[in-house]
Amino acid sequence: MGTTAHVVVVAPTPAEADAALARARTHLESLEARWSRFLPDSEISRLNRVSGSPAIVSEETRALLAHAVDGWERTDGRFDPTVHDALVALGYDRDFDEISTAPGAAATPGAAPGCGGVVVDDFIGTVTVPRGVRLDAGGIGKGFAADLVAEELLASGVDGACVNVGGDLRVVGDSPDGLGWAIDVEHPLTGASIDHVHLNDGAVVTTCRTRRTWGPADDRRHHLVDPSTGRSATSGLAGVTVVAGQAWWAEVLAKAAFVAGPVEGAALIARHGASGFLVDDAGDVVRSGMEAFVV
Repeated sequence: MGTTAHVVVVAPTPAEADAALARARTHLESLEARWSRFLPDSEISRLNRVSGSPAIVSEETRALLAHAVDGWERTDGRFDPTVHDALVALGYDRDFDEISTAPGAAATPGAAPGCGGVVVDDFIGTVTVPRGVRLDAGGIGKGFAADLVAEELLASGVDGACVNVGGDLRVVGDSPDGLGWAIDVEHPLTGASIDHVHLNDGAVVTTCRTRRTWGPADDRRHHLVDPSTGRSATSGLAGVTVVAGQAWWAEVLAKAAFVAGPVEGAALIARHGASGFLVDDAGDVVRSGMEAFVV
């Protein structure tokens, strides 16, 4: 997934904790093998190669893409997993460690085609992507991975778990001190703490334009693409943090709010009953419905 994962478990014994962490690692590696667009044998890569024809994929991949289509519909296309070709045109065509050291010239990107023709068939076990449309699981893959692994850990018998996949964080069950999970929200421009969010069960997801940037000084790009243009979004925001029940949905709202900008983004988050912090390019913080979570 091109990122790091941090997993904390609360278990009755150290041996049970070690076993749970081993399961979490195995599950995350399995999801990466299915969802990475940089792995030629992944299910996402296979769907992209055979676009226009149905392909049999795993239940978890079908669930991921069903969530992605749902997120696209509910945000009026501001979240869009079909930005694959735009990312490639911008130069994000390989592992980020490689492009950050050898950025190429950007091609002319185009608007994302959208998810209107993506069909998930759970009865047959297939996904069909329209011809010429290619997917990037990207952030929603990290968020859904955090959800799946956290829920699997709790079902396996641990008392609580925190799974953070590259800034997409899901907590379930008991925290180590029994007082709830406290999550620090970092300012995307200064690195200082904006506040602490307190949760018993839920997700905190942060997306920002400062972490994955590339290109020459006069043409800096980042990975948060505006689907309507295919270019790195210039909405007036440096970063967005969303608090919601599940990490995949918080990820959808964070991306959509970033594309929408400070005013419309805050309204979008509130409209969907979630909460968040939006940090504009000047470093000012806008809060949307955070009173219930911040102590």
